[in-house]
This record gives sequence, structure tokens and C-alpha cells, in this order.
Amino acid sequence: MQKITEYEQLLTQLQNLIKQSRLKAVLAVNQEMLELHWQIGKHIIEKQTQNGWGAKVIDNLAKDLSLTFPDMKGFSIRNLKYMRKFAEAYPDFSIVQAVPAQISWTHHYYFG
Repeated sequence: MQKITEYEQLLTQLQNLIKQSRLKAVLAVNQEMLELHWQIGKHIIEKQTQNGWGAKVIDNLAKDLSLTFPDMKGFSIRNLKYMRKFAEAYPDFSIVQAVPAQISWTHHYYFG
């Protein structure tokens, strides 16, 4: 039987640390994106409630946000409607912050 060297033990420990750190980073980014998408959806709901559906809030936001942030994807009319639906499904964001926040926001509007 081969004996594990000190170096191999160190390498394994560091590999595990890196994997854990990467997972934590992904979960943190996912949490921020969840909150951002929920907030966008909430603002859309509020603005549509004030101005009505005919105000083309989503259409205008899709165009203007895409122009303002050309390096970012996800501000299409369809995605903004999903964000609205997401905020509508979870009117209290604290519900979203728990375990469900560990999956992507798209799972929420598909299954929420």
C-alpha cells in the first residue's frame, strides 16, 4: 500500500479549501442576484400599480437598462416579466433569503 506524503496531504487540504471557497462565492453571488431580481420585480410592480399597464414600464426598462449596462445580460422584456412574477410570488423577501436562496432565481419563477 502506498503511503500518502505530507505534500499530497497538503495538496488535498488546499484543493478542498479552494472548492469550499468557490462554493461560498457562488452562493454569495447567487444571493445578491436573487435580491437584485426581486427588487427589480418589486419596483416594476409598484410602478405598474401607479401608472397602469399601458405605461410600458417593462418595455422601457428593458430598452434603457440594456443600453445603460451593455455588458450585462438579463434585461430583456421576458426576464423583467419573470422578475415581476418572482417578486409577486414572494412579496416578503425574507422568505427568499433562507434555503431557497441557494438555488438560482430562475428556479423560483419556474416553480414558485
